Amino acid sequence: MAMTGVLRPGFAQIRVLDMEKALEHYTKRVGLHEVTRGGDGRVYLKAADEFDHHSLVLREADRAGIDVAGFKVASEADLDALEKRVSAFGYPVEHVPAGEQPGLGRRIGFTVCTGHRIELYAHADLSDPKPPTHNPDVWDVEPHGMRVRRFDHVLLLGPDIDKALDFFEKVLDFRCTERVDTPDGLTAVFLSCGMKAHDIAFVKFGEPAKLHHVSFELESWADIGHAADIITRYDISHDIGPTRHGLTQGRTIYFFDPSGNRNEVFTGDYTYYPDNPTRTWDETQIGKGLFYYERQAPESFLNVMT
Repeated sequence: MAMTGVLRPGFAQIRVLDMEKALEHYTKRVGLHEVTRGGDGRVYLKAADEFDHHSLVLREADRAGIDVAGFKVASEADLDALEKRVSAFGYPVEHVPAGEQPGLGRRIGFTVCTGHRIELYAHADLSDPKPPTHNPDVWDVEPHGMRVRRFDHVLLLGPDIDKALDFFEKVLDFRCTERVDTPDGLTAVFLSCGMKAHDIAFVKFGEPAKLHHVSFELESWADIGHAADIITRYDISHDIGPTRHGLTQGRTIYFFDPSGNRNEVFTGDYTYYPDNPTRTWDETQIGKGLFYYERQAPESFLNVMT
């Protein structure tokens, strides 16, 4: 895990069409906890196994999708150094004051070539529920719903992912764990800032600023089956799974929130070390890369996004 620079994914802020339906989905079904509500109507959620103030922000709007993906950095000094590097790359940097989201310190924000806003910050307050730290049990608050343990990653769609790869590697010091190359060029890239198979991924798409999915980590393959039971019991819109990826090797199931934002619950990817070579896929085996057992993806997985 990185000890300087960008540490890990911190939060995603997504747009939902009906706040109360979204809250029922993310708290009762996915298994997050509501932390607080802002005066502007945004609602802040987290998993019980996360220390920081929140990891998912819901904003009611007239269209679904993602507003911003936030990453936590190791220190205020790292935040200042990264601001200079982002600016030198050519992206204008905006300053977001501490407290704009409750529990977070100052942030810097910028829009990358795919049309997505990325924010970096160094400080987050702790909030309840959080893991115990003295003689800790494996959980303090009893898990519920799908029993998610943390916000894991986002997969984003947009143009010019070659430049996105260049930026994340050269400016933010991410590493490319896997990539998909086709006769049309780079099609998908998976990037890690620590020891996970990916902390963010990009897929080439003609329109900017699109969200493919927000992912949450589960403890085990058995929990993926439990999530499938919940999806069926509560008639949650289902995309694919339980199954396994070839890319990242993660066990997975995909489904949709009431606004049409795709969710993933995910477990069992490989450990990535900085000296590992990049794993590559081409068009002859991309079906197996997407879904290892089915060896193909449903049309909805390829064409539905927010």
